[in-house]
Amino acid sequence: MSEDSSTKLQVTKIEAQKRAGRYNIYVNGHYAFPVSEDVLIRYRLLKGTELTKELIATLQSADNQSKAFELALNYLSYQQRTEKELSDYLVKKEVPAETIAPVMARLVDENLLDDDHYAHSYVRTMKRTSDKGPTVIRRNLKQRGVKDQLVDNALAEDYQSAEQLERLSELVEKLKRQYQKKTPTIQRQKVQQRLVEKGFSFDLVGQALAETSFEMDSETELDLLTAQAEKLWRRYHAKPERERQLKIRQALYRKGFDSDLITKWLQQKAEEES
Repeated sequence: MSEDSSTKLQVTKIEAQKRAGRYNIYVNGHYAFPVSEDVLIRYRLLKGTELTKELIATLQSADNQSKAFELALNYLSYQQRTEKELSDYLVKKEVPAETIAPVMARLVDENLLDDDHYAHSYVRTMKRTSDKGPTVIRRNLKQRGVKDQLVDNALAEDYQSAEQLERLSELVEKLKRQYQKKTPTIQRQKVQQRLVEKGFSFDLVGQALAETSFEMDSETELDLLTAQAEKLWRRYHAKPERERQLKIRQALYRKGFDSDLITKWLQQKAEEES
């Protein structure tokens, strides 16, 4: 809209758009700019309202913020978001940085965006619905842009050591069943590794495992050793006898078999082969 600086600017018509909550503003009989209902009410725009170029610029800036605010509200309506997630979303939607800042401030001021609340809610949800420990939960929250102090507070309050140990005891029993065909030593190692990968500390995992017995009856262990040893015997059949036995012994020991049981099998096999 080009007007001579001496020409008075006056709203001559306000027309509702087909899109709900949006209005077209006419100045001096010509279409000038659109605004949201929020801006229309906030700035008391009525037919006959006198405008200045500075006020028009303010209205247009306010309208950009209003559109971005509605965009943000829609994004927040699906689930809670962190400040970083929302900011990244608005950037992706090509909202200018100068518009994002005041919109974020308004959302925080109206408690629609609260990283502290998000952190507590996330920790409680993960504790209730997943098998992930604090390390994984912390990493997920940091990826979402939540500050360290907020993460620390949420974990300290909402996932205390006693609760973690209770969860660990459940997971240990579940994982034990997955590795029941392994030797007790390997069972323990595998369970420990999985629990640490899930985000629980070595200390708490150690406490949980200290109260857990990993066992295998002697007959099952012998059957398992025999099956593994026979495969190794065939694999190293071309090696000299001394080297063959050493490699088999080392491989079986790494699999957690008892040293005496390994020796007994090797002696028996040597007798069969002689």
